[in-house]
Amino acid sequence: MIDAEKLIERLNADTQDERLAALKILMSHHKSGALLSPVQVENVNNHIHTIYSFSPYSPTMAAYLAWKAGLATAGIMDHDSVGGLREFIEAGHIIGISMTVGFELRASFNSTPFEDRRINNPDQNSVGYLAMHAIPHDKIDEAEAFLAPLRAARNVRNRLMADKLGLSFDADVVPLSRHDDGGSITERHILYALAGKIIAKVGAGQGVITHLRDVYGIEVTGGNAQKLANPNEDWYQYYLLAVLKGHLVESFYIDAEAELPSYQDFIRLADDLGAIPAYAYLGDVTNSVTGDKKAQHFEDAYLDDLVAFLKEAGFKAITYMPSRNTTTQLTRLMSLCDKHELMQISGEDINSPFQPFICEAIERPEYRHLIDSAWALIEHERKMKP
Repeated sequence: MIDAEKLIERLNADTQDERLAALKILMSHHKSGALLSPVQVENVNNHIHTIYSFSPYSPTMAAYLAWKAGLATAGIMDHDSVGGLREFIEAGHIIGISMTVGFELRASFNSTPFEDRRINNPDQNSVGYLAMHAIPHDKIDEAEAFLAPLRAARNVRNRLMADKLGLSFDADVVPLSRHDDGGSITERHILYALAGKIIAKVGAGQGVITHLRDVYGIEVTGGNAQKLANPNEDWYQYYLLAVLKGHLVESFYIDAEAELPSYQDFIRLADDLGAIPAYAYLGDVTNSVTGDKKAQHFEDAYLDDLVAFLKEAGFKAITYMPSRNTTTQLTRLMSLCDKHELMQISGEDINSPFQPFICEAIERPEYRHLIDSAWALIEHERKMKP
């Protein structure tokens, strides 16, 4: 008898070899018909995080769940890390679908018209989130050589931020990451460690809500309060993380400096790798779809100037999430992309277990070009193979 649940659990095993071996067995059962296979749709998602930054999913698990959700193709996008790229590619081969690979980082926009502005980073002015798409597979080691010192510099700051929250960076935070295997450590790791400490101290349920109010001044309301009041809520620690991420970061955040390349460095790296450099549009936030961002203004007030600058600077694309922004926001953004001949890439930023891999909005006529773009990324990677 097939124990599918056990096989799926092994997709998150400790080592890459164990994970891929489990996937081969699992897919053999799907291909024989012993396990039902999903109905594949045209939907795509080019922005899936894994355990190599912050996520409940290994690259193998992420690839399998993307396929199970019906995605025609998927893309890995970890922060400051390419540690999971080869595993993700191999998982795609085993499953039988094509994947795209890249990474995300934060870069400095100092000495530009956007210095001292809140661009697309909720935590720091003059800093932008950028995405490197479609990295040729023979250039992964070159990308790692660029990223490794950035991670080391980031961990100096991570240690200081963990200290501010009364956490041990080495004992509480590092074990939650793939630090020793080329993975990055992010603010989410720090807050997830804090969430675990809070739950251990007061227990899941109403005590957490009271603790957040009395210790951190966070008033939890609405759906978040309902979830945190229920100690049996699936993925409880992730919901608590979302609340902490939305309200607590500014109390412990230390500005990034040494770990930030300039946007020019990012463009030069893309040119050297033969990859596609993209800006990650955030847009003004009202109700956060991901539940971990408060209402803030970002680049919408000066978007026309920003997109023109990105084109002049050498960016090839803009990536965005149709489920996060309003139709008005995206209609304006798409028009500017067309005007400046910038590629448009979908990215739904999967980093928690309660987020769906499928973005239904992409299936609407006005966003179908995002499907074509995903296949263009795959074709780009294939053409750049040695």
